[in-house]
Amino acid sequence: MRKIKMLNRISIDGYFASPNEENFGMDWFVHDPEVDRAAHEMGGSMNTLMLGGATFRGFERYWLPVLHNSHAPSHDREIAAELAGMTKIVFSRTLAASEWANTRFYDQSPSEVARQLKHSADTDILVLGSGSIVRQLARDKLIDEFIFIVTPVVAGAGKTLFPDRAQIGLTLIESRAFESGNLLTSYALDLER
Repeated sequence: MRKIKMLNRISIDGYFASPNEENFGMDWFVHDPEVDRAAHEMGGSMNTLMLGGATFRGFERYWLPVLHNSHAPSHDREIAAELAGMTKIVFSRTLAASEWANTRFYDQSPSEVARQLKHSADTDILVLGSGSIVRQLARDKLIDEFIFIVTPVVAGAGKTLFPDRAQIGLTLIESRAFESGNLLTSYALDLER
């Protein structure tokens, strides 16, 4: 059975997105290519990406043009190409089509689809951003690994991943600190706690 892994940047005070929607809620992130590479390695090889509708729209608006822009930074073009090649599972009641290759839309329960994917996918599955999807999958104990990039900032406001504060037991797998102040941590779901 395949694992579902979640990757999100969070602030020291637990926010994963700011209230600033214009910048996809990422205006306080401390970007560091070394952290990005390490997070990619920590996540492992995956070819399926699960996204909520809002996150998908933001990714599509940013990454699809980068894919076709020969003047974009090479690091961004590599990410855009990787995302284009991944199967994108998008949960939305309003979206039904995209020009972005390999995109499938679902209007059913993310947990139901996740259970099916865990048995049928050929690699592990990644959830990026997508707070509502993370909450549903975490509630149903379907996320096997939680990967956080902890950004050295107190955001003060924004969106939290777990606003209902339901307890989820986790066991530390790995943690790495970077000169940029970012901390990369990986936790496994602990069904005993």
